[in-house]
Amino acid sequence: QVQLVESGGGLVQPGGSLTLSCVASGPDFSKYIMGWFRQAPGKEREFMAATNNWGHLTEYADSVKGRFTMSRDNGKSTVYLQMNSLKFEDTAVYYCAAKPTSGAFRDARTYPIWGQGTQVTVSS
Repeated sequence: QVQLVESGGGLVQPGGSLTLSCVASGPDFSKYIMGWFRQAPGKEREFMAATNNWGHLTEYADSVKGRFTMSRDNGKSTVYLQMNSLKFEDTAVYYCAAKPTSGAFRDARTYPIWGQGTQVTVSS
């Protein structure tokens, strides 16, 4: 199975932008559904976005629709999360996740493979 490593987090002012990357190592990356989740202190892990094997279908949480864009490059075994118009409430640890089977994009419990997370802090 693949292993996932996120990068690109950091400190950004409200209204700013960041792009997160998640690189997968291991075979058959194109067979995995990929998702982005986040977890703020004291809160449950929250679905952000997910895309199918070839990136033809992508779903977003209502809270980020129109601000965040998820994409994938199977040739580079990488998924991205472009985050624009960041708000204080976007502060969290962001995780990418993978699952080799179909099913609900938004349910974190269905993803068996997780990265270590990258911190995003939105602060003035």
